[in-house]
Formats: sequence, structure tokens, C-alpha cells
Amino acid sequence: MKLHNNQTAALSKRNKTIGTIIRDMGAWVLILPTLLILYFFVLRPIIVGAWYSLHEMQGFTIKEFVGLENYTRILADTQFPRVLWNTVQYVLWSFIIGFVPPIILAIMMNEMVHLKGWFKFSTYFPCIVPMVAATMLWFYMYLPNESGLLNTLLAHFGIEPFEWLQNDKFTIPLIMITCTWKGSGGSVIIYLASLQGVNQELYEATVIDGAGFLRRIRTIAIPHLSGIILLNAVRQIIGIFQIMAEPMTMTDGGPNGASMSIALWAYKTAFIDFNAATSLSIGVITFFLLVIFTVFYFAVQNKVQTD
Repeated sequence: MKLHNNQTAALSKRNKTIGTIIRDMGAWVLILPTLLILYFFVLRPIIVGAWYSLHEMQGFTIKEFVGLENYTRILADTQFPRVLWNTVQYVLWSFIIGFVPPIILAIMMNEMVHLKGWFKFSTYFPCIVPMVAATMLWFYMYLPNESGLLNTLLAHFGIEPFEWLQNDKFTIPLIMITCTWKGSGGSVIIYLASLQGVNQELYEATVIDGAGFLRRIRTIAIPHLSGIILLNAVRQIIGIFQIMAEPMTMTDGGPNGASMSIALWAYKTAFIDFNAATSLSIGVITFFLLVIFTVFYFAVQNKVQTD
């Protein structure tokens, strides 16, 4: 009798499992394309790239296993510290130039009564401009001769043409001005959406108390945005650390390597020098650095959601 009951319970459990699988089949069919894309375009390239980086390669063909030799070669390369420092400078200048303006623009638009829709569009419009078109636009503005827009303006005041991107002290800040113009619109919309979620009664109460614009910003807007600001800061570090297209289009890493980022270095190592193993090793090093930033990002995100 006891054996019969056990068999019945096992059969019931199996039928229940099969029923659950059948019920969830539709969800698995919907999620399958995403899983396949994730595997073939994200997970598999990471695994294969890490494996190839442990080999000596001829082109993209494996010759022999060399272990960590490619990594030691990169770390011993005199160019690596400079490229890494350039990448850190991109991140630092992105905060100096591009972190505060989106917050200011979002606060200003939140206070507007008229033309708010037009300002939203004009602020976000650069985000939909193709990257190459945006960088080439600024490249021609920065031309070192009098045909450049900035030097044309200087000529009206009798000032000699300035070598903008050709000056290694200004190259990275100028590229980050371009990146800020191109990408800050998305941050503005995020901040604005967060501000519009503030209870309007709080603003009305501060107005009744005689609070001015600056006091409203200090006591309501900034505290409400603090979590989103911290989250965007981590996202910005992750995004700018991978910068490649802008310096490649505007300066090709020059002058004299002053704007060479770690991602651009990996690209040139693979497709200009045809040294795939070293390039993949650079990519793996970058991957682990980004993993650290990503773990920190999710920790910050959880804290923001909890608060």
C-alpha cells in the first residue's frame, strides 16, 4: 500500500512538472531569440576571445598555446600605461565637462511653462544624429586653419588660428565636448522624467514658505535626483571607458598617441598591426575592468531601488 502511494505521488509530481513545462513553453519560445543573440554575440565571443588570447596566432589562426605570455607582453609594453592613463583622462574629463550640464538642463526644463516640448526635442536631437556625422561635424569645426568654424570666429577678432585637435593638451577635452553634445540628451530626459515624478505639493509648500528658485532646487530637486545622479555616474564611467569611435574618427589616436584610448588601441592592434592575440588580451583586460565597474553599478542600482 505504501509503495503504491509512493508511485502515485511520484507520478503526480512528474505530471505536474510536465504540465509546468508545457505551460511555460510559450514564454521560452519568446525568450529563445534573445538567449541565442546573447550567446552568439556576447557570451561566445567573450569565451572564444579569452581562449584565443592564451595562444600565439597567425592572423586569426591559432598556432600554439603560450599561456599568459600575451598579457605579460602588454603589461610590459611602454604604451600600455599611457593608453590606460588616456582612458582615465577621458573618464575624468567626461565628468568635468559633461556630467553637470544635463542636470542643469533638466532642472531648467522642469521649471519651464512654455516651449518645453521644443526644448526636449532640441536637447535629444543630437542623440539620434549618426555618430560619424556628429564627430565629422565637430572635426570640421576644429580644423586648424581658417576654414574651421572656431578659427573663423577667432579671425573676426583678429586672433591667429589655433591648432585645436593638434594640441595634445586639448585633444581629449575637445573630444569630450563632442561626446557631451552627442550623448547628454539621454541623461537630460532621464533626469527630467525623475523630476516630473516629484509631488507638486512639495513645490507649492516651498513657494508658500517664500522659497526662491535656488532653494527649491537645493531642498527638493537635488535630493530627489541624488540616486539617479549616482547611477548615471557609474554608467558614464562604464560607457566612456570603452570610447573608441570618436577619437578614431577625429584624431586616429593622435597627436603622438595623446588621444589613444584602450579600446582604440585594441582595434588598431588587431586590424592595423594584425596582432589578434595581443588585441584579444587587451580586450580581456578591459573586460575585467568593466566587470568591476558593472558589479559596482548593480550594487549602486540596488541601493537606489531600496532607498
